[in-house]
Amino acid sequence: MISLTDSQKIGMGLTGFGVFFLFFGMILFFDKALLAIGNILFVVGLAFVIGLERTFRFFFQKHKMKATSFFLGGVFIVLIGWPIIGVILEFYGFFLLFRGFFPVVVGFIRRIPVLGYLLNLPFISGAERTVSHFVCGQNE
Repeated sequence: MISLTDSQKIGMGLTGFGVFFLFFGMILFFDKALLAIGNILFVVGLAFVIGLERTFRFFFQKHKMKATSFFLGGVFIVLIGWPIIGVILEFYGFFLLFRGFFPVVVGFIRRIPVLGYLLNLPFISGAERTVSHFVCGQNE
């Protein structure tokens, strides 16, 4: 079992609430207030989970500056009142920032009994390899 510090537990809660508010804000036709709260909670929660220094290093690496610009620019645009454009920019930035983690997530899902079986079906497995190659540039 993984042991978490108190600040990491708080960060997990903040990040979870942030994702909830983002999802709920999109369900309610891109409600500006809910999206803004969700963005703030998500970023603050991430800082609590991995620490301020590691968060700063993650976002401001030289090769991730384009992704960080889109993500944080999207957050800013949501905060000033243009939620649809901001969310589109955020999603693109989030995709660029975290695309290296997608194969890890798929590997984790493959170990879950029912979902793993579904991912190993021939047509899904083939499609996943194609998407993985396109998204991450990986050859398996």
